[in-house]
Amino acid sequence: MTGALDLITRVRGVRGAMLVSAEDGLVIAEQLMEGIKGSAVAALAASLAGRLRRAMEAAGLGSSVFWHLQADQGTLLVVPAASGILVVAVAEPDVNIGLVRLELLRAGEAVV
Repeated sequence: MTGALDLITRVRGVRGAMLVSAEDGLVIAEQLMEGIKGSAVAALAASLAGRLRRAMEAAGLGSSVFWHLQADQGTLLVVPAASGILVVAVAEPDVNIGLVRLELLRAGEAVV
């Protein structure tokens, strides 16, 4: 699992990566820069996972594949894996979203 996180954190502008249980928000593995509160990020990602799942089902759209939440000081990127694990990246605002998305999707396939 740490190998998957290594590939994500090597992308310039990524400040950290985590594997999080979608069910309870517990951190399974993490590689975070100083100052990032992993447990808070994990809890947020798990809470959003449940809400997004219900919203997507209600809209008849199926399962979500990739989330991109942008804020003033950074970006939260999430890929829900089939195993109930969320692959999460915390990044700078100017990160290459496409490259991070690719690495998140690869990591999601690897943790199944």
